[in-house]
Amino acid sequence: MRRASLAGRATAALIASGALAAALTAVLLRWLSPPSSALVSLGTVILLALWLAPRVARPWVGVVRAVRDGILSLHDHDFSMNVAATSDPDLSALSHAYNSLGDVLRHERLDLYQRELLLDTVIQATPLALVLIGAGGRVIYSNIAARQLLHAGHKLEGLEFETVLAHSPVPLREALGGDGDTLFTMEISGEAQVYHLAQRRFLLNARSHRLVLLKQLTRELAAQEVAVWKKVIRVIAHELNNSLAPITSLAHSGRLLAQQPDEGQLERVFNTIGERAAHLASFIDGYARFAKLPRPRPTSVSWERFLSRLEGTLPFRIDGAVPQQPASFDESQVEQVMINLLKNAAESGSSPAEITVAVRAAAPGFRVEVSDRGSGLSDSTLRDALLPFYSTKPAGTGLGLTLCREIIEAHGGTLSLANRAGGGALVTVWLP
Repeated sequence: MRRASLAGRATAALIASGALAAALTAVLLRWLSPPSSALVSLGTVILLALWLAPRVARPWVGVVRAVRDGILSLHDHDFSMNVAATSDPDLSALSHAYNSLGDVLRHERLDLYQRELLLDTVIQATPLALVLIGAGGRVIYSNIAARQLLHAGHKLEGLEFETVLAHSPVPLREALGGDGDTLFTMEISGEAQVYHLAQRRFLLNARSHRLVLLKQLTRELAAQEVAVWKKVIRVIAHELNNSLAPITSLAHSGRLLAQQPDEGQLERVFNTIGERAAHLASFIDGYARFAKLPRPRPTSVSWERFLSRLEGTLPFRIDGAVPQQPASFDESQVEQVMINLLKNAAESGSSPAEITVAVRAAAPGFRVEVSDRGSGLSDSTLRDALLPFYSTKPAGTGLGLTLCREIIEAHGGTLSLANRAGGGALVTVWLP
């Protein structure tokens, strides 16, 4: 049989108390005066209410206390407590709501724990050394790679990061002295190891934190170095074969012609040998200039005078006004850059009238734009044009744009390539 709700039972108790008071008053009127009868009846009803109220409210009080204790458990991150259901529909609904909340929080806590366990497993297994430093300068979290690199495999959590660094190699301390990303080399177990350092600062719980990431690049750089050397050897072997094979053939032909002299034939043989030798010398000279690029020696340069000197080398026109403020760069090196860029523009199929050079002030420096209306650049060329040994020309060495970029970056500037709207290419150089 379904029990009445708490409100129903309280109402029934009040009605019963009222009826009892009325009946008792009617009985007492036979022996006592009306005021006395009313007082006796009221006292009796009050005593009855004090005895009956706790018994009527006991289920409600029990459930409320259980929910209160459960909320305190939730506050302590204990989601295992449940409230037993009662026969009262209202209290049963309250118990069900609390138990459902506990189940949701318990499952979310379990899912979160599993994710944290997975993330920690991944971080601990990665070769990337990771250290998280709190606002007070103490290590909050570190992985296995960081402990092996910085503390001989011992625990780092709770230690002062500066104290840990005091026993680290000098290159590592110097690299961590700045706030930016950098590459550095330090000796470990008697071998030089190259590392990349990345540092990030962020707010966590309104407090400043510092994340340090150290990645060993020795193997990757070694693999890249081997790949570059293989490519260099292939390119050099290809160029040497292209030049030495015809020279060998022509030398044999010249030896035969020497037995039966023919001045015209001999002259053509020697001219061809000279051309191939000159090409080979130019090819080797390009590699030598790339490998022995001197440090720039900046001087004050007038843009107007600089561009007037270029006008005598290759055809182009100046687009817009030239800045009156002088620039500061190595004039001979930047002149070589401009000659290479103008030569590429001339070889793109653009008419000389469409090859332009614009110089504009771009604080804190200058932006130089070399543009043409040639065939433009393909996606692969845009991606790889600045890489060493990449060339779209049959006889190209792939060092022209690479040398240009090296010179500009040695000045602290940047060089970028893009296609122009309506066709053609645009090379932008920024110099500080």
